[in-house]
Amino acid sequence: MRSLKLILGIFLMTAFLASCSVHRVHTNGKGDIPPGQMKKITGEKSAKKYAPGQQKKNRY
Repeated sequence: MRSLKLILGIFLMTAFLASCSVHRVHTNGKGDIPPGQMKKITGEKSAKKYAPGQQKKNRY
């Protein structure tokens, strides 16, 4: 009886962990969103800091 509860518990934990979903955050680090769209998402007035040519200026 104890082994049945253990197996059932492991099965339920696996089912719960497998059903988790992952959400992607739009960071635009790889250029997957155009600068104008990223500007709209963040509410900035300028898309300059999201443009590919401006990314070196933002790094430390």
